Amino acid sequence: MRLFQRATAVVALLVSATGVQVVQGGPAQAALPTAAVALGDSFVSGEGAGNYQPVVDAAGTAQGFPGWSAANSNAYFCHRSANASVFAASLPGIQQRFNLACSGAQPADIAAPASARPEGRTVASQLDQLRAVAQSYDIDVVLVGLGSNNTQFTFGDVATLCANRFIADAWTGWWEFWAYLKGEVPQRPCTASDLATGAEVAAATVETTAALRQILDTLDQVDADGSHQVILQTYTNPLPSELASQYHEEDNRSDTRDKFRALGAERYAAGCPIHRASLAPGQVFSESLGSLVKNARATLAAERPAADVRVLDVQRAFDGARLCENPGSPGGALATPVRVQDGPSGTFITSLSGWDKIGIQRAANTCVTYFQTCQESWHPNAAGHSVLGQCLAGAVAAAPRSVVTCARNANGSLTVS
Repeated sequence: MRLFQRATAVVALLVSATGVQVVQGGPAQAALPTAAVALGDSFVSGEGAGNYQPVVDAAGTAQGFPGWSAANSNAYFCHRSANASVFAASLPGIQQRFNLACSGAQPADIAAPASARPEGRTVASQLDQLRAVAQSYDIDVVLVGLGSNNTQFTFGDVATLCANRFIADAWTGWWEFWAYLKGEVPQRPCTASDLATGAEVAAATVETTAALRQILDTLDQVDADGSHQVILQTYTNPLPSELASQYHEEDNRSDTRDKFRALGAERYAAGCPIHRASLAPGQVFSESLGSLVKNARATLAAERPAADVRVLDVQRAFDGARLCENPGSPGGALATPVRVQDGPSGTFITSLSGWDKIGIQRAANTCVTYFQTCQESWHPNAAGHSVLGQCLAGAVAAAPRSVVTCARNANGSLTVS
């Protein structure tokens, strides 16, 4: 009973923020209004898209922006954006939309409060939040983005690893590296195994599949009419397979040579501080995440052939508009650039030109201590979520149990098939 009461309080707060009238249940109640719900992690919560809305915490209190130096566990830093794809999509027949996803969410956060694990945010489990919504709405569409964070690896750690190696390589000379640091600062490009081994992806697939199974079980229990579609979205790489030529060299120093600060500063300003040799492993990692989602769906389809579980493959949705894929980046890109702050000031550093190693280390430490100051990096921006919203609309309109691919064409249009 207490769980039901808290869930009801949560949905009241969720809908009051949008001015929506909560529908009270009763024997003579008409059909509930329809809803689309987003569950999962940062790629569906709207991380990077700005216009973040207050988030109800585990105690039932709506948390607005708490300041840059607040604890990263604050519910607000779920970064639920009004620009997220679930709001951007054209969904005929859907009367209300709810974003229950949380940046950094892991499969365990689906059924358990995120605060139950290290570095989790103080929000109720996503299934408790889903149950609350189902008290007043008929859930017809569920968008799920899950798999990039788990007990094996997280997207944030992967991105930080490769960016930090490039910055260290650009600003630390060989003589400093060996004489003072004794090789303790990794400078080599990332390899595929640095990001995720096959065994780690397999374990993450098991975790993700179990969480998706819990979502389907809960929907079967709470959906008003028992009819709903679940769309499992894959991930899209914010970086291209190759950088535009203007980012290959600077002052006659390529990134295969020591101490290339001018090139390092140029790539940071463009949003892609990374070795060219790390791009291919990054593509492998992105493809592995796609396979993870598709394999989880295949398992569930075999277990529940009648369930309408679809895959929305968006790995090619940003083709031609990734960071540093074209001159002038990050302008025109569909993803956010890597950005840090020098202290939790709210002012993002857009240029490292003229910075020394000490200043860069200070800024990097800000990201470590106050992760919210850099967590938007390498996520879909508002324009990117608009594209993902078009992809979602195509998946919703597709045949039941489909595997839908959304790809961006050279002219900027999308093909959903």
